[in-house]
Amino acid sequence: MDILQKLTEELQVKKWQVEAAVNLIDEGNTIPFISRYRKEVTGALNDEQLRKLDERLTYLRNLEDKKAQVLSSIEEQGKLTKELRAQIESAETQVAVDDLYRPYRPKRRTRATMAKEKGLEGLANMILLQMTKHPLEEEAESYLSEEKGVATVEEALAGARDIIAESISDEAEYRTYIRNLTLKEGMITSEAKDETKESVYETYYHFSQPLNKMAGHRTLALNRGEAEKILNVKIEAPQEKILRYLERQVITRDNPHTSPVLKETVADSYARLIAPAIEREIRNFLTEQAEEGAIQVFGKNLEQLLLQPPIAGQTVLGWDPAFRTGCKLAVVDPTGKVLDTVVIYPTAPQNKVKEAKAILKKLIEKYNITLISLGNGTASRESEQVIVELFKEISQKVQYVIVSEAGASVYSASKLATEEFPNFDVGQRSAASIARRLQDPLAELVKIDPKAIGVGQYQHDMNQKRLSEALGGVVEDSVNKVGVDLNTASAPLLEYISGITKTLARNIVAYREANGRFADRRQLLKVPKLGPKAYEQCAGFLRITGGTNPLDTTSVHPESYEAATKLLVSLGYSLEDIAGGGLKGISGKISRPKQTAEELGIGELTLRDIVAELEKPARDPRDEMPRPVLRSDVLDMKDLTPGMTLKGTVRNIMDFGAFVDIGVHQDGLVHISQMSDRYIRHPLEVVKVGDIVEVKVISVDVGKKRIALTMKNI
Repeated sequence: MDILQKLTEELQVKKWQVEAAVNLIDEGNTIPFISRYRKEVTGALNDEQLRKLDERLTYLRNLEDKKAQVLSSIEEQGKLTKELRAQIESAETQVAVDDLYRPYRPKRRTRATMAKEKGLEGLANMILLQMTKHPLEEEAESYLSEEKGVATVEEALAGARDIIAESISDEAEYRTYIRNLTLKEGMITSEAKDETKESVYETYYHFSQPLNKMAGHRTLALNRGEAEKILNVKIEAPQEKILRYLERQVITRDNPHTSPVLKETVADSYARLIAPAIEREIRNFLTEQAEEGAIQVFGKNLEQLLLQPPIAGQTVLGWDPAFRTGCKLAVVDPTGKVLDTVVIYPTAPQNKVKEAKAILKKLIEKYNITLISLGNGTASRESEQVIVELFKEISQKVQYVIVSEAGASVYSASKLATEEFPNFDVGQRSAASIARRLQDPLAELVKIDPKAIGVGQYQHDMNQKRLSEALGGVVEDSVNKVGVDLNTASAPLLEYISGITKTLARNIVAYREANGRFADRRQLLKVPKLGPKAYEQCAGFLRITGGTNPLDTTSVHPESYEAATKLLVSLGYSLEDIAGGGLKGISGKISRPKQTAEELGIGELTLRDIVAELEKPARDPRDEMPRPVLRSDVLDMKDLTPGMTLKGTVRNIMDFGAFVDIGVHQDGLVHISQMSDRYIRHPLEVVKVGDIVEVKVISVDVGKKRIALTMKNI
């Protein structure tokens, strides 16, 4: 297989782009570096295209390795024909290779292998050739052998049928046809093991769906229901059509002696050997497909969550709500430093609301708190009521935001949190994290395992290695898209920078603590174990403010400093002019970009990136994202009525819709059918996590805590 050609077709790009990207990946360059600083080389392939290319490149190379192993194994057996070699070499999936290898794979002892050991292969071949003119009982008599354990004619014929059944099930062409037909015309069904038992799977107690219309979230729900022993799930194949097909392939002559036996053997082969295997394969295929879709949605949601705009310049009170153990508070200054921590007990069973308000008033006045970041966990609703009542009793302008607590407990109990806050308990650490999530979501959320952040569906049921790799890539792309301050970034944040390993991240922080602030990017080369290759990969993503070279505040790569300096001089500027907030309008002074790029010895795409940075140094892509809704009052579910229009924040997106926070402590669901007047295949076509949307209430079920919303006809 021509891997480069295959990737070209799949990505729908030019072959030279694929070849260039593969070479760069093989040379050890990271996806963020290639995407940002090698645009001319790859024809500006973006990080999403490059990640897909990298993933498929690995799969196709593993496929070629498997083909080589299979060919070698069959050749050692002396059974490799030109036709079989061509079929294996042209196979495009692991499943296709497995099908072709099946007849030659070393087998455990089966009924067929035992029959062969008894010398019944000749009888099986005679039946398959359908040439016999005598009853099979007569033909079988010559295969009776006390020594080999074939005592009766019935035993001989049964053994022959077992050999034929296995040979039918091993035929790659048959399996491919049956698999494709089942996927096209088959059904997946589920039934409850106990209909009287209530569960979240009631939708699937009597469920049936065509396989070719099966939605990914339904597949994952069925899998979980089956794993929890609540559902029985099975595949219903077009059995009659499959049996007729197999009979046409196997029974090529109308022989009264062999045809009935072969018909019976075909049915046995399908029921006993083919159908169970095909069902497993289809269930695996559906699961892999569903997981891939869910991982993509999880990744998109995670990216939007990570790229939420920071709320800078405010002192924030982080509030980790609870009942019995009290609400943990942490005051965090605009730089993220924890100034104070305290525990209050305004919720049951203590209900010390008056004392709690007194403490809050003192904290607000002492630290000039302007924003409260309230976790959405247990006792969040009760805490919110206290906050709103407090606002009515003070003159200061303070607002609050409800933030997701997902992963806060994981972080607060981690080794990293212990190192960061050695004198705090888990509650204090959690409150500090909740505050920092508002000040800089990206810097705080990278400390948490992406799987624990809570913006996916069925993430615990998936291939955890694949999920971790995909989400790790999302975090890496997000961190590098924004860039980090070299002099303030934590080790967990630095770990996601292109070319920086865990060891290098720790070494950078240790060097900074021992030698003070970095004055320029070149100092990175003094960090232990950080060599020229790592420097090349990471330098452009690490910013230095107030350093010796103003270009260090930008994402211009050091390899382009000479070109950037020449460009500035040719336009009548100096490096110092960058420090004043950027050179607005500089792009209008370049009348011939192509010619200018050639004169500077760089590509035109690189020139555009340099100019964009000079116009707005260290621009933050998060500035273009919708900001969180700041609240000062509270609604209750009981306040909602059908037809009411509200603004809300998209918290999570699933295949079937989006959950929107409308300020009543219970997120409402906008079903995919209520998102747009036009047909959409997925909610991500309309909304993304963090979006501020206008919604209308369709219905409210206080008992079941369900709110149905619409985005249509508002």
